[in-house]
Amino acid sequence: MRSCKYLHENKLRSIPLWDATVAEIRSWLRSNPIMRGEAALLPNRDGQAMSRSNVAQRLDLAVSRASVEQPSLLKKRVSPHILRHTTAMHLLQAGVPFNVIALWLGHESPMTTHRYVEADLAMKEKALGRLEAPDARIRRYQAPDALIRFLRTL
Repeated sequence: MRSCKYLHENKLRSIPLWDATVAEIRSWLRSNPIMRGEAALLPNRDGQAMSRSNVAQRLDLAVSRASVEQPSLLKKRVSPHILRHTTAMHLLQAGVPFNVIALWLGHESPMTTHRYVEADLAMKEKALGRLEAPDARIRRYQAPDALIRFLRTL
């Protein structure tokens, strides 16, 4: 496992990468030697870093191509935000602490992550399984004899 540092919105970020990902990036850089140094790793057609809309367009194209083999993709909503949300959910389901997920996503505060990370049904069932079920038997109230005597005097 290696880490990669990059600049995003004037903040230096660091993320872990699998060795296979590092190998793919190195292969990409060998094939594209002009993308070394300060150049964007995945540039737009002008050689600049991709904008959010560029990323969304490339993702739409990838989904369109993948739907030939997986037609069910056409019925799903796929966006960069959905991919971030899905990644966060997979990390949460794998037991990664919430504050680590927030850092992974580049959030300054874990509260930002709360906006779109919700526990799925399996996680809720697991949490419920950790608790002891309350005693929910309905019991009829039995007033003490002294209270009954007092009420009769009214």
